[in-house]
Amino acid sequence: MATARKTGPVVLVTGAGRGLGRGAALQLAAAGCSIAVNYVRNRAAAEETVALCRQAALSRQQRFHPVQADIGVKADRARLVAESLARFGRIDALVNNAGVAPKIRVDLTEATEESFEELIRINLQGPHFLTQAVVRHWLAAKSRPALPSGFMVIFVTSISADAASLNRGDYCISKAGLSMVAKLWASRLAPHGIQVFELRPGIMATDMTAAVRSRYEKLIAKGLVPQNRWGTAEDVGLAVRSIVTGHFPFSTGAVIPIDGGLHLPRL
Repeated sequence: MATARKTGPVVLVTGAGRGLGRGAALQLAAAGCSIAVNYVRNRAAAEETVALCRQAALSRQQRFHPVQADIGVKADRARLVAESLARFGRIDALVNNAGVAPKIRVDLTEATEESFEELIRINLQGPHFLTQAVVRHWLAAKSRPALPSGFMVIFVTSISADAASLNRGDYCISKAGLSMVAKLWASRLAPHGIQVFELRPGIMATDMTAAVRSRYEKLIAKGLVPQNRWGTAEDVGLAVRSIVTGHFPFSTGAVIPIDGGLHLPRL
């Protein structure tokens, strides 16, 4: 079993094979953390993240390992936690990043229950109960965290937690629910010295937005995003790194937009 002295702090990042999760993993590796790289199907992408993390690492003692699991499946969540603990000996932070968009964007009048159930299962139920499993371990083990600000949980939600999109209502509902999950865990864990944060990305250049890239390019060009660009995986990674390395020691429950000012009310 690995020790914190050998591996540094250990962070479990869900959906880390690509996109925002990979951005978080790379920044955490550069900060000296070891990473459990969760993925669902694309083993090759997860292995690529592992290789990139090794390049970014501060020390050869850091460890990076891909762990397959679908967070929307109860048995997979249990295995993800068990395998991460077996591989690294500890988990010091959990980054709940994994999520899916609806397969087809349709108006509320045409949306299906099947899509709704899938998004709620993966985007909401999955991270809530994965957090529960990790928190139970922390509270039962009474182990000392290897991070300067203690154990941490980060939820990656979306601007859609607050902004309504009529052609992907199921996604908005799942992210709004996840925002409440973050508030609940922040309140529950604060007395134990465990911090919880919510990151709200805006229009991000990832696989999830590839199909609507031309539409968003036009909107950004017209000034939809005040900072006038797409968000990147690195933008999210830098925020995760800053939180995990202890730069927000008195801000549990904070909601941090990563959207170039998209959330600002404007006339």
